[in-house]
Amino acid sequence: MQLQINGQTRDVPDDATDPSMPLLWVLRDVLQLTGTKFGCGIAACGACTVRVDGQAVRSCVTPLSSVQGRSIQTIEGLAGDKEPHPLQAAWVAHQVPQCGYCQSGMLMAAAALLDTTPEPTDAQIDAAITNLCRCGTYPRVRAAIKTAAAQLRPTRPPRGPLRVKTA
Repeated sequence: MQLQINGQTRDVPDDATDPSMPLLWVLRDVLQLTGTKFGCGIAACGACTVRVDGQAVRSCVTPLSSVQGRSIQTIEGLAGDKEPHPLQAAWVAHQVPQCGYCQSGMLMAAAALLDTTPEPTDAQIDAAITNLCRCGTYPRVRAAIKTAAAQLRPTRPPRGPLRVKTA
């Protein structure tokens, strides 16, 4: 089987997987993409969140068979080649992580939110980021998402020269 992961086609050996195997274990154990974390195994905590066709998905309950032919993005694919993603930079600037275990899942959920909601409110952030964080840095998460959103928003084109009316 082949999967599209982080913009690359990756071969997944058929003898190492089963179509019902959770995507999380294929990513971590078969493909060695260990940024996606195991938390609860029942889609409650969000540590395993990845993006499938741009949508935040809990990979611990997503069967491998459901992602074939779809675009998968893990935390390893969030940043560009040279620069961190604006969310990652904002996470650092706002000192969001403490232990850091849940952060890859939160970042992936936040990236999915900002793709559809360029100026999220606190309520929209709270509704979209259902990931659990034992450290409780949720106010910092909100601030970091808003900082990244401001950086990601397209800049407005100039309106032309300022004209001053004279008498």
